[in-house]
Amino acid sequence: MSAMSPIADCLTLALRFHQAGRLQEAEQIYRQVLAVEPNHAQAWHLLGVVAQQAGHHAVAAQYIGQALTLKPDYAEAHCDLGNSFKEQQQLDEAIACYRRALALNPGLVEARYNLGNVWQQRGQLEEAIAEYRQATALNPNFGDAYNNLGNALFEQRQLDEAADCYRRAVELKPEFAEAHVNLGNALKGLGKIDDAFACYERAVELRPDYADAHLCRSYVMLLRGDFQQGWKEHEWRWKTIYQPPREFPQPLWEGESLEGRTILLHAEQGLGDTFQFVRYVPLVKERGARVILACQTPLLPLLASCPGADDLVGEGVIQARFDVHAPLLSLPRILGTTATTIPANVPYLKANETLIAEWRQKLAGIHGFRIGINWQGRGGRGDYRQRDIPLDCLTPLAKIPGVRLISLQKGRGSGAAPDRFTGSELAGGAHPTVIDLGEIDQVHGAFMDTAAIMRNLDLVITSDTSTPHLAGALGVPVWLCLPFAPDWRWLLDRSDSPWYPTMRLFRQPSPGDWNSVVAEIEVELRSQIGGQLWAALGCRAVRSRP
Repeated sequence: MSAMSPIADCLTLALRFHQAGRLQEAEQIYRQVLAVEPNHAQAWHLLGVVAQQAGHHAVAAQYIGQALTLKPDYAEAHCDLGNSFKEQQQLDEAIACYRRALALNPGLVEARYNLGNVWQQRGQLEEAIAEYRQATALNPNFGDAYNNLGNALFEQRQLDEAADCYRRAVELKPEFAEAHVNLGNALKGLGKIDDAFACYERAVELRPDYADAHLCRSYVMLLRGDFQQGWKEHEWRWKTIYQPPREFPQPLWEGESLEGRTILLHAEQGLGDTFQFVRYVPLVKERGARVILACQTPLLPLLASCPGADDLVGEGVIQARFDVHAPLLSLPRILGTTATTIPANVPYLKANETLIAEWRQKLAGIHGFRIGINWQGRGGRGDYRQRDIPLDCLTPLAKIPGVRLISLQKGRGSGAAPDRFTGSELAGGAHPTVIDLGEIDQVHGAFMDTAAIMRNLDLVITSDTSTPHLAGALGVPVWLCLPFAPDWRWLLDRSDSPWYPTMRLFRQPSPGDWNSVVAEIEVELRSQIGGQLWAALGCRAVRSRP
């Protein structure tokens, strides 16, 4: 480039290349500009943006930093420097950059939007929502900002407003497949299952290889009881970022003969999923295979009782030899499970008999109808939180004559902490609202004490966690409290579960309405344990132990 060429013309050409995605040509011109004018702040800034778009975020920060050295009041450069820091997970630095950009230019919509993204990444949803609202006010046609505002509102379970945001996003960007999926999720949370399915269908039409859309579609199919199509669609989970497949040189088993062969069955997803789907292990064993079951390492002691497994190994490095493999949640598809052919012979897991006896002794001082309660599941944000029940909602059940509530909760959970149980307290006539048995499952293995305690209870009442799956697998009576938009495995509009014969389902009539669920449970409890039978038994329940 001649030194006499106007810098502005060169930058105009470079920007055309840049906007067209021709990054190498744009970079070359930016460097030529800097060779002529080393202190050109805009060229340094745009060179940094090219590096950022190429994924070289540390280099981008250096270039943009040079631009800011030359021009400290350069708001757009502060914003893009924040982007570089955000991509490097240096969130404090990113926030400082966005704030500086907004101090210089309060109307810089990209800074508002990106600051909202950092707040959301940190889980500071109120701050994120405030920034997204300002971004959409500054630019009412900003589809991405509406989508992300919807995401933040969705996490707060403000589903109606979230759905409105997603609708606006797809109005502005009809080909925005992610927003179609997000709208589907919000509508599903509102109980509008058919509308949600249509959103997922539209997302798949727009992007046939969009794994998240396929997976969401599978959940609706399974929720509706369409297992034949649902199990097939569920295999898209392996193409999402949430469920990377286990890589084995051996082939995936697809139902062919297993006579004389060894198969590895491996757990996936959560502990509750493992409890639910180990029921298939004996069915695979019946096919003539030698079965190796790989599960989450903490579950090894409990799953030693699983029938059909010749060997049990942890989920770490699997050194055993095998011919084929299958994930546990793929077995319903491989074996052709329908809603009417679910293998549901319980119990298929067993508590340790020694521990059952030990807990029988420890709980001997708790007289009455013993109900184990669990009100909170795994940590995290978003959809899982709708399953949690405030402890205060459940404690009124303790007012039913004869009922004793016993905590099965890991950790303190939400709400008021239960009272710690000691035999002397009960002997002295104390009547704590919820009895805390102290630390359990610390010595014998995950859920080992919990399983033994369940076998000494009359009933388990729980939110949707791993607890109902364990109770159901043990054949223990369990009442499951479900949110308005339940997980796929609980199907729709029924009070029983084809997965667990000893389970009863209690469903929210509207989003967040746990009081109605507990009121229904209270009526049912009073009916079952009240009256002449309860009085005749001297306040002891008749429990049928499997």
